[in-house]
Amino acid sequence: MNVQSPVQPPGASVPVLLREDAGGVAILTLDRPATRNSLSEAMLAALTAAFADIAADTRIRAVVLAANGPAFSAGHDLKEFTARRSDPDGGRAYTRRIMAACSAMMQAIVTLPQPVIAAVEGPAAAAGCQLVASCDLAIAAATAKFSTPGVQIGLFCSTPMVALSRNVSRKHAMEMLLTGESIAAERASEIGLVNRVVAPGTARDEAIRLAGKIAAKSTAVVRVGKAAFYRQAEMGLAEAYAYASEVMVENMMMRDAAEGIGAFIDKRDPTWEDR
Repeated sequence: MNVQSPVQPPGASVPVLLREDAGGVAILTLDRPATRNSLSEAMLAALTAAFADIAADTRIRAVVLAANGPAFSAGHDLKEFTARRSDPDGGRAYTRRIMAACSAMMQAIVTLPQPVIAAVEGPAAAAGCQLVASCDLAIAAATAKFSTPGVQIGLFCSTPMVALSRNVSRKHAMEMLLTGESIAAERASEIGLVNRVVAPGTARDEAIRLAGKIAAKSTAVVRVGKAAFYRQAEMGLAEAYAYASEVMVENMMMRDAAEGIGAFIDKRDPTWEDR
């Protein structure tokens, strides 16, 4: 495993995100524990830069997103917004810019060729919960909690709602959004926000193991499948089937599909060339 290296975007005074690569898996670690890993302007920039680098890195086959400290992420850094209340427009332009940056970063996870797995040990609140929901998969320790508590402070979690409502049923999402109450990891698993719950202190290792299983597959096939999954989810039934059928045709023509099917018939392990 490589040594962790900081991801420091231009203008940031101190690193807020760490990256290490191991066996085709990039491990990103939120490293702002003193602020409960809030998604500050610097953190958003660092995550955006990291995902852009990973998207272009053919060595990386899966990503794990973890956090240092007792919290996964408390969401946006509200002190940054409050400081801009004195702007001539009351902070409107700044708020709009940060919301756009956050939304772009969340969408970068969805459009990233490599699957992203959240490893959650502690609370994930507001945009922190949105970050978990935006990841393709999530492993939660039994100590993790999830909430969209904005309604309690007069700021409804409207942007976290987008990712949350695409992971869990409407009524479960609405209950979280309207009450602002935390749900435990087991409940998050029951409603589909996370994949599984593990013992405290093991979420990162379990996420890395899961990432290793994905990394053993053809990256070309995984890339096609991930993109198709999200695209068809936004379509009507007939359109989705027509689109998915065409994806299957193109997938069947790929070298790794021919290799994988041949290996299955021959009862041998496939040799991927990622094409």
